[in-house]
Amino acid sequence: MNIITEYPFWFVLFCFMLGALYALILYYKDKHEFSKVLRSTMFVLRFISVSIIAFLLLSPLLKTTVRTVEKPLIIIAQDNSQSVVFGKDSAFYKQFPKELEKMAKILENDYNVRSYSFGEEVKEGFDHTFSAKQTNMAILFDEFRTLYSDRNVGAVIISSDGIYNQGVNPLYASEKIKFPLYTIALGDTNLNKDLILFKVNYNRIAYLGNEFPVEVVVHANELSGGKSVLNISGKNGTVFRRNIDINNDAYSETILLHLEAENTGIQRFNISLSTIEGEISTVNNSQNIFIDILDARQKILILAEAPHPDISAIVQAIESNYNYEVEDYITTDFNKSFAEYNLVIMHQLPSVRYSSSRFIEQLNEKNIPALYILGSKTNMTDYNDLTTGLVIKGKKLSFNESTPGFNKDFTLFTMSDQTLEAINEFPPLLSPHGEYKTNNAVSVLFSQTIGNIESDYPLVSFLQTLDTKQGVIAGTGLWRWRMTDFAKNNNHNAFNEIFSKIVQYLSVKVDKSFFRIISESNFYENEIVQFDAEVYNKSYELINSPDVSLDIINSEQKNFPFTFSKTTNAYHLEAGSFPVGNYNYKARVKVGSKIYQENGAFTVSPVNIESVNTVADHNLLYKLASRHDGRMFYPSNTEELIEAIQTREDIKSVSYYQKRYNELVNLEWLLIFIILLIAGEWFLRKYNGAY
Repeated sequence: MNIITEYPFWFVLFCFMLGALYALILYYKDKHEFSKVLRSTMFVLRFISVSIIAFLLLSPLLKTTVRTVEKPLIIIAQDNSQSVVFGKDSAFYKQFPKELEKMAKILENDYNVRSYSFGEEVKEGFDHTFSAKQTNMAILFDEFRTLYSDRNVGAVIISSDGIYNQGVNPLYASEKIKFPLYTIALGDTNLNKDLILFKVNYNRIAYLGNEFPVEVVVHANELSGGKSVLNISGKNGTVFRRNIDINNDAYSETILLHLEAENTGIQRFNISLSTIEGEISTVNNSQNIFIDILDARQKILILAEAPHPDISAIVQAIESNYNYEVEDYITTDFNKSFAEYNLVIMHQLPSVRYSSSRFIEQLNEKNIPALYILGSKTNMTDYNDLTTGLVIKGKKLSFNESTPGFNKDFTLFTMSDQTLEAINEFPPLLSPHGEYKTNNAVSVLFSQTIGNIESDYPLVSFLQTLDTKQGVIAGTGLWRWRMTDFAKNNNHNAFNEIFSKIVQYLSVKVDKSFFRIISESNFYENEIVQFDAEVYNKSYELINSPDVSLDIINSEQKNFPFTFSKTTNAYHLEAGSFPVGNYNYKARVKVGSKIYQENGAFTVSPVNIESVNTVADHNLLYKLASRHDGRMFYPSNTEELIEAIQTREDIKSVSYYQKRYNELVNLEWLLIFIILLIAGEWFLRKYNGAY
């Protein structure tokens, strides 16, 4: 501890001189009769107090060095997932956390100890429930690296069965961990008798009256000669049944079947395998799936001036998405109503050869979204009279070769990185040459690159109004994009994605309601059910002054009321997690005297992933420990684990030295000392009759 100041230390002499001068002036010519001792005492008191105050004007700092000793930190993490207690010794493993608590108390004598439980998330403290639906060991290492990267961590102890089914491989996730790691191997590595409904693959959406595929994967361990029955039941009872004969001890079979979509709405199907005697667990014998059955697929019409290879390419791209069905016609052959369709693609229409006025009138009258593809047969004068947001004017019709350039500011929908890379290889389209003028509300997906010059002319653009949506592709030759995609990538994924996204955006009707609820239709049982809400005034401006309420009703008609929280200009609700089942909801808001209501439904699906794999992976635990200068132990060897930690010479306390600087003027005891000096002098003067 020492005192420092920014001024030369000999300035202290001036402080003493000032104190002596002040006291000398005060007492040298004092007219009161004081004894020599009293005068000297008061002189000294005044000298000290003034000198100290003068010294404080130099802004002195009190420098101290503090030594802190930090004991090593031992972190113990317990796997709280369901797979730990699925084996034969489940009763033992349910009690094992108590052994960890005893071990923690022993280690606390010499170390700081922190305990955690982990599953799909990390929690402080030991959890004895073994209720986690998934195991993500990677987030455990992320948590440790975030919290303890600059701490004196002696060792980490992980008690687990080594099974993970979420997140990256723990061996990679732990690479940045710099402290010793020990593992306690739980669970059974032996294959036990078990029949497993391993996986069910299905589409979440189907259409009324159609058949939809379901793929069921069945595994069986150590059950050769056993027999089971695969049964699928829906709203109207059993819809599929099949006998399964298990012919070996490592049985696996994939069953592809088709079910009929008989009822609209979210339908629940129970898929189950009848149990076989001797199974270690029957939890993994069944699973529920939820499928949203819609009344009809979106219908897309392609209307063309004449046959063109673009049409075939577009049809194949759209039909790659099961949600759409496509019809294509030449204008002279079409005699249907546009009312049947969700989107009309006008290829080189309006045409120079045929009048398209009746088609345009129907589109405008019924507010049908349209996508215009411009080419050499397009009547540009008639096209420019449309309200697509893009006008192209030129003295004579000519064309440029234009390659697509992605607009990074485009926000109407997103595309994968693979597709954006593939676009760079696409050949040019033949685009009309002229002066391009766009509405301020136009959103450009691709702009034209002509030769090596990047222009701001739109190649693919969109315009949304209050009534409908319209898109424009300013060029033909789209079939070359599809062929190039296959030549470069051996598939049509990029081309298909582009048109699927374009069609999906345009075919969804403009929502003109004043109250909207936005939410997913399916959640898992360990997910938070969330909703967003938007409220508009008569001018279609977002507002959030009124309160929005929502009631969730389960299958037993039990009601759960909620109120939305307000965001900047909308609403958000986190309703928490719900048990597996079907739910309906009703949302309400009162704007002025008008009450708006929105109804909907969602499902909560089960998470059975922990019951699919119950064979412990001790090899993973061994590799984790050996890579991080540790060892793997079994539950019966916890005493050896404690001894291994206690005998390590590199796990020891660390001393930290920290310099601290405090201004003397902030020290309370110094202020009190100065006050006592002045008060003492004042008391002596008053007591002896002076003023």
